[in-house]
Amino acid sequence: MKAKSIKGKSTAEIKTALAECMADGFKPTLAIVFLSVAQDRKAICRILDEADITIFGSTTNGEFIDEETESKSVAILLMDMKKEYFRIYSADFKSKNYRNTSKFIAQKANRDFEQVAFLLATSNAATDGEEVLLGLQEANGKQVNAFGGAAGDDYAFEETWVFTNNRESNNGMVCIALDKEKVAVNGIATCGWKAVGTEKTVTKSEGNHVFTIDNQPALDITTKYGGLENITPDNKDVLNEIAVNFPLQLQRENGDPVMRPPFVVDWEDHSFFTSGSVPEGSKIRFSLPPDWDVMEKVVKGVQNLKDTEMPEADALVVFSCAGRILSFGPMMNAELEGIKQVWNVPMAGMFSNAELGRMAGGDLEMHNLTTCCVALKEKK
Repeated sequence: MKAKSIKGKSTAEIKTALAECMADGFKPTLAIVFLSVAQDRKAICRILDEADITIFGSTTNGEFIDEETESKSVAILLMDMKKEYFRIYSADFKSKNYRNTSKFIAQKANRDFEQVAFLLATSNAATDGEEVLLGLQEANGKQVNAFGGAAGDDYAFEETWVFTNNRESNNGMVCIALDKEKVAVNGIATCGWKAVGTEKTVTKSEGNHVFTIDNQPALDITTKYGGLENITPDNKDVLNEIAVNFPLQLQRENGDPVMRPPFVVDWEDHSFFTSGSVPEGSKIRFSLPPDWDVMEKVVKGVQNLKDTEMPEADALVVFSCAGRILSFGPMMNAELEGIKQVWNVPMAGMFSNAELGRMAGGDLEMHNLTTCCVALKEKK
């Protein structure tokens, strides 16, 4: 399989870039499209549709094809994968039926392929990514091979979109089902955040609403460990500071901890809502602010995937948390460059609102502040 990546700041630039990359006879069949909500999605889709290219698309909080991050742009990974090796499915989430929707899609894919892997993207910030993954697992077993991310909207947190040819949704999912007998698909989710202090117990929680940790208000104990001051509703920077630098690390029996940054504070009781569920009685640790070691751990995790499971790849897709670029700033380029150099193949990626994947030795879960890398190779 041949792959190429292109990018642009406008519909015209994408049209030109596509023509140039196809000038040598390259005929892509599949496009993974990551773009800003500021771009004209429908115009971009028309260009690809006219070239008979199947589309898997998501809006983002930033996008990239190599190590240089972009904003308000378009990044596209083009592949000439045989059309019989993949299918695109999309659906809306009606009445918050996240699990049933993904299960229905997985069951359709199972009728097309004996062995299947999934790349998926979800829209609407309220979507429960864990329920989406549980639906895939109900249809395909706990070890289902699935990776993806939650769409963004340039940090507005208002309306996100997923799309394919002639269809888009601000409350749904789009999914590529890949025939594992014909296409090798391997990925890993890594975050690299270091933990600090001893394990704490979540003494009261409901779903993703964390009330107390070690019988202390969740906000109070978290800001104490972070050394933060001026903890009031008037300090608009407090929540961003906690979410980006001091997320909870939810301990797991299998694999690395799962990051759970607080997103909303209830100032009446100093509880907070996290990105995903934090069961009552679970163990957590606090985090240290990120440094270079965080990025190095991610690159080493990707290198280990190559060394142990995926020696060769034709293309690479990356879902990286929007919070990482807020933490690292320009240093984010170093992490992306390190990832690109592992296989040195065409790559495209997005900064997402959440990441869906499996950490080394862990379960399939929804993550935050995490980078999820997926390598693809068509089998001979």
